[in-house]
Amino acid sequence: MSFQAYLDNIETKTGVTPRAFVDLAAERGFGPGTKAGPIIEWLAADYGLGRGHAMALVHVITKGDRIDAKHVGSGTAHSDASDRLWLDGKDTRPAGW
Repeated sequence: MSFQAYLDNIETKTGVTPRAFVDLAAERGFGPGTKAGPIIEWLAADYGLGRGHAMALVHVITKGDRIDAKHVGSGTAHSDASDRLWLDGKDTRPAGW
């Protein structure tokens, strides 16, 4: 599953966009420099997310919308089309993003 697909699945499951999760995390004091453990615990307790999905959000919360270029266009199951992730909701993503 691509990184973007993880984020889209999280939104489908929770009804919360990745951008909204970043804002909610900031309200809790989570952001760059936060260790994964507290974020994973919060996402599991409040949203029922498993470790894999939570780790996708940990990346976005702590590192932003950029992913390593090694994950772009690799043709593998985890390949993404871009080194940027769309955080504003799967239904608002521009065509070809």
